[in-house]
Amino acid sequence: MKIAKPNPDEFAAYYGNYVSKVDTENPLKELRKSRKELLKLFSGLKKKELNHRYAEGKWSVKEILAHIMDGERIFSYRALRIARNDQTPLPGFDENEYTPASKAHERKIKSMLKEYEALRDSTIELFSSFDEDMMMQMGTASDNPVSVRALLYIILGHQKHHLGIIRERYLDQDYKVEEKTDG
Repeated sequence: MKIAKPNPDEFAAYYGNYVSKVDTENPLKELRKSRKELLKLFSGLKKKELNHRYAEGKWSVKEILAHIMDGERIFSYRALRIARNDQTPLPGFDENEYTPASKAHERKIKSMLKEYEALRDSTIELFSSFDEDMMMQMGTASDNPVSVRALLYIILGHQKHHLGIIRERYLDQDYKVEEKTDG
């Protein structure tokens, strides 16, 4: 399904970085593609890489995965409420509280990836159920207007953003070169 990129008035300015990272008019297809990309990346990492922090106070790679999942759940929930004509202003969330509370470091990566797959499948089905009118519905989240389609683009861009950070700041040069030439 073609879903045009949202206009800047459909999301808070601070989400512009995420939305700008998505270059497609078929974001549902991109959800499937980016699912495979994340699974390939994380499945190839060793325990040391999954627990790596590039600086003190920064999240580990596993914590970034937990954060990606938290964000996707929250953005999808917002999309559901807005698509259903719920005009209740939706609260924000503090990622710096959520991420340590996820206790990602205590979890097995296989379990986390299984959860991610289920979550992404659910996200795909949810957004696939929305028609054009629902995609254009506007609501309020974190004291800012947001459309359902903007939330879809935010989910995609949010994951792209964090996978880019993992590649740039967490993984060694050999891995980055391999990833770039892999297609």
